[in-house]
Amino acid sequence: MKRIFTNSEEIILASGSPRRQAYLTEMGLFFRVVPAFIEEKRSLSETPVHYIERLALEKALCVAEQYPDSWIVAADTVVCQDDMLLEKPVDKGAAVKMLMILSGREHIVRTSLCLHNSNQSVTKIRSVSTRVVFWDFTENMAKSYVASGEPMDKAGSYGIQGIGACLVREIHGSYSNVVGLPLCEFVEMLSQCKLIKK
Repeated sequence: MKRIFTNSEEIILASGSPRRQAYLTEMGLFFRVVPAFIEEKRSLSETPVHYIERLALEKALCVAEQYPDSWIVAADTVVCQDDMLLEKPVDKGAAVKMLMILSGREHIVRTSLCLHNSNQSVTKIRSVSTRVVFWDFTENMAKSYVASGEPMDKAGSYGIQGIGACLVREIHGSYSNVVGLPLCEFVEMLSQCKLIKK
């Protein structure tokens, strides 16, 4: 496969997400995976955007403690329905409940990206929002989808890149953001830091 981009320095992806890893691989970037393990708990005063921006930064800083010379990419994605944040479901029952909250309604998928290098004192953070509309499906359909196992590691309990796409009537904005990594903004950040050649 021909590489689309060539990065001048190694990138560390502070995420265990196979979808984010697949995007970087498809782009042709050289990277290594070092997942960040932090507490993910929203404070009462935080807006959804402030929450995911803080998490993305904390993930990057966590990995930077071991790799201060490296360029670290971290991200956090949540699904927002009104004032509710729908993150990864804790079990199948929670996944079905989330899907029924979203059924027949519009929601917003938000992702914050952080690009960080401690020794160069560089920290860039971008947040992207995409509006997604689900059709009015039944609880039985939600249960059947959850039984596939696909929703269990995904914010909002669905994967638009998989069979979860059958729940989506409309999407307004970045598709890759709904997958978990807004590619346009990611490439812009890498370009601004002169980390890729196009």
